Amino acid sequence: MFAKLLIANRGEIACRIIRTARRMGISTVAVFSEADRDGLHVEMADEAVAIGPPPAAQSYLLADKIIEAVRKTGADAVHPGFGFLSEKASFAEALEREGIGFVGPNPRAIAAMGDKIESKKLASEAGVSTVPGYLGVIADAGEAVAIARDIGYPVMIKASAGGGGKGMRIAASEAEVREGFERARGEARSSFGDDRVFIEKFIVEPRHIEIQVLGDKHGSIVHLGERECSIQRRHQKVIEEAPSPFVTEEVRAAMGAEAVALARAVGYDSAGTVEFIMGPDRRFYFLEMNTRLQVEHPVTELVTGFDIVEQMLRVAAGEKLAFGQDEVAIKGSAVECRLYAEDPYRNFLPSTGRLTRYRPPAEGVRDGLTTRIDAGVAEGGEISIYYDPMIAKLVTHGPTRIAAIDHMIEALDAFRIDGIRHNLPFLATVMRHERFREGRLSTGFIAEEFPEGFSGRVPAAAERQALYAIAAFVHVRLSKRARNISGQIRPDHPPTSEGRWIVTSGRTQVEVEITNSGEKVTVAFPGASRNAKKLAVTSAWKPGEPVFKGEVGGETYHVAVDIAQSGYRVRHGGAELALAFDRPGVAALLAFMPEKVAADTSKYLRCPMPGILVSVSAHAGQEVKAGEAMAVVEAMKMENILRAERDGTVAKVHAAPGASLAVDDVILEFAEAKG
Repeated sequence: MFAKLLIANRGEIACRIIRTARRMGISTVAVFSEADRDGLHVEMADEAVAIGPPPAAQSYLLADKIIEAVRKTGADAVHPGFGFLSEKASFAEALEREGIGFVGPNPRAIAAMGDKIESKKLASEAGVSTVPGYLGVIADAGEAVAIARDIGYPVMIKASAGGGGKGMRIAASEAEVREGFERARGEARSSFGDDRVFIEKFIVEPRHIEIQVLGDKHGSIVHLGERECSIQRRHQKVIEEAPSPFVTEEVRAAMGAEAVALARAVGYDSAGTVEFIMGPDRRFYFLEMNTRLQVEHPVTELVTGFDIVEQMLRVAAGEKLAFGQDEVAIKGSAVECRLYAEDPYRNFLPSTGRLTRYRPPAEGVRDGLTTRIDAGVAEGGEISIYYDPMIAKLVTHGPTRIAAIDHMIEALDAFRIDGIRHNLPFLATVMRHERFREGRLSTGFIAEEFPEGFSGRVPAAAERQALYAIAAFVHVRLSKRARNISGQIRPDHPPTSEGRWIVTSGRTQVEVEITNSGEKVTVAFPGASRNAKKLAVTSAWKPGEPVFKGEVGGETYHVAVDIAQSGYRVRHGGAELALAFDRPGVAALLAFMPEKVAADTSKYLRCPMPGILVSVSAHAGQEVKAGEAMAVVEAMKMENILRAERDGTVAKVHAAPGASLAVDDVILEFAEAKG
């Protein structure tokens, strides 16, 4: 076994590899860019080596820098994680020449499967079902349009050297092919240094199903069942689970056999993933093979009991697989949610900044339910523009799929992240979605169920009352503390927090009556019915704690609570309410307060996120139509098209390509509308 392992990666995957290596008695070396100098993986590793500036192209993607760090530290093996150099055959070959172990497949297998065009040809030769498409190199947008017409719309445009949703577009018309071809090539060039793309038929109502394979250097290859990865946005996986609620035992065996056959055909000898697309008829087609560890590997680990990173290390050291296919069993169900630094309320735009608060739920096993967190951040850490927006992966396991989902709901509610925008509310909403819980999934799930974007979940009446009651409990506790602090009591609030109050949420006002008896606060709703409904709230919550945990009417709630300027803000399961508490007389005057009208900002095209301006397709004097593409901004390795909000004429362009932009920086200005 290896004595010292260098992890050629960063963030959560570097931390996850370090944990297994530490358990196996292997010392670890981290590498870091200037942006990651204070990263958690640097802190966790036994040694750390600086390798360059923040951009990945000047640090994590430089094989020479990694090999130099190996020589400097005396490491005898390298684990590439995923992304970066993990699927570069040239990197594996360079390590091989240096006599350094590579914790991944042999370079021949990487080369065979790393090229998405060639891999489809090899899969077809191995008897694996493939999607109809054109696998040759496409010269320009005109040729792409001609090919798309021959295949038939809709089509998928994909980067040949791609992965992780980068360099991928769906097109249903000639215009979409032309735009998608250029965008896919641009993302592929910036992410992989290879702008080749290919086109294939897009399967309607598709599911994304993948098979985890493991092979050793002695000819043994097994599969560890499937993962369902259909919940995606912009082809980036958001939620994964194992096993799939749609795959039968017979289909699992057939998919597994094809995945193993393909792996055997290329002499595969590590962990890898064979990805398939599946239609409503359960027919499946090969998409690609990822010759590396997958982001979503934890769900497979939880249902099979195998540590895939450990298996990779053992195989790379020359050991035989210690088990055969007959010893692989699927137990229970696991779900993984990817926590991203993005704003779901603003079309999932990337969010950067400091994690002023990062409080995950407790890990471990309780009552047959497992909570696991793979993270590469800590409170006070920085989320930068240079890398993927993933903050952490939250994974739960239970005896059934619904048990795992319900446990995930509880874990998401108990998770608290502040300082940046994040997708926790969206994930919590999906977990509660009837279609998701029924397992009726497809890669179009998010687009179909949230066609107008995400605006938050609207709580049902009973849940809303529970949130009012929790806010009332918090109000009582904070009022009690305020009575002990000079100057903290508002003149219009009597010394006690009990009695009648009006809770205002937007334009809704609800009367409540609060009774405080020691550890319990009772909240009555006189207007709810003839006999006022009452909710008893019990909790050990204290002022300053970011998450309320307690019983409301006999049910357990985890609710994020903040003190707002005029009251409290509570967040639960994707629902968010701003609540103000006022005495009836004060609340009656609120109806006379003027409404604040938002300023008209349509005169400017502003940058909605921190990023680099890739291009501006407008000039002064140009007339444009609403929805027309005006600029492209790259943030967190994704290209984002910015469009005009209205018809108009461009008055002035304020920013040039290559500019580093902050949120709300003006890119261009429109002339004032006449008349």
